[in-house]
Amino acid sequence: MKTVTAEEVLTLAGNYRECRILLTAAELDLFTLLAPAALSAEQIAAKLNAELRGLTILLDALAAIELLSKRDGRYHCEPHIAACLAADAPGSVLPRVLHSATQWRKWSDLTGIVLGTAEPGTAFRTPADLRAFIGTMAVAARPLAASVVEAVNAGSARNLLDVGGGPGSYTAAFLKATPGMTATLFDKPDVLEIAREQLGAVGVLDRVVLVGGDFYQDELPGGHDLALLFAIIHQSSPARNLDLYRKVFRALSPGGRILVRDHVLEPGRTRPRRGAIFAINMLVATAGGNCYTFDEIHDGLGEAGFERIGLLQQDERMNGLVEGFRPTT
Repeated sequence: MKTVTAEEVLTLAGNYRECRILLTAAELDLFTLLAPAALSAEQIAAKLNAELRGLTILLDALAAIELLSKRDGRYHCEPHIAACLAADAPGSVLPRVLHSATQWRKWSDLTGIVLGTAEPGTAFRTPADLRAFIGTMAVAARPLAASVVEAVNAGSARNLLDVGGGPGSYTAAFLKATPGMTATLFDKPDVLEIAREQLGAVGVLDRVVLVGGDFYQDELPGGHDLALLFAIIHQSSPARNLDLYRKVFRALSPGGRILVRDHVLEPGRTRPRRGAIFAINMLVATAGGNCYTFDEIHDGLGEAGFERIGLLQQDERMNGLVEGFRPTT
């Protein structure tokens, strides 16, 4: 364990400041507004119906941390920032930032939740919260999908089931890498409308069946030889995950394969660091969610009937992969 200085502790305690500045700017969509041309604080206030004093202080702080530029009293979002944070930029991470703003509210109750005097926050307060979350899934998949598909090696699998597949990013990645494969994406109906847009945009919608439902309440469609539980199990208790593993088992043909992608903690539960911190996200946002070790995932899959369970890829950034197989007989 490294030595931590008092100055480092104080820096950590103050990190919320710049984070909150960014989140508020994202919620106001300032980066999209200021990407086309520089505007004065008065012009921005008029467009946003905002209070001038507060807005000016915010804009100056954004310029100080170099998320906006300020020249001659006018503010502008430079192209390299707009590429990350403008809503219409192809590689924008704005949905993920907006989801972080949602999470901010939940994390603010952490002390009370640990003491038992507060309850975890509700999943999504508004349709915009849901869209930001699904957009976050798409953003998170961009740097990971190709390497995950390569690590999985779908082989002869031809009928994919993506359980809780959100925007369909991994469905699309598997279909692009595996000619002849078709897929069923199972998620809630309002999520499927977002998936329809995303899958249509990348040209694979004609190979996907979209099935609406709640995988905690409903049975999954059957006849598949490969099933994905990607970034799903952290939101639930071990008992609820066992029930879901059993549903996936029933949805697979004999010999079919399940793939679990998630944070996979080491036995001491403090590594990887991202996984241990992400477990707090589940504490403040769910009734029973957590991040799990390989042994915990292994035991749940085994109890559901899977065999040949193995760790296919170590976890670094929610890219841990665990596989298991339904017996052939």
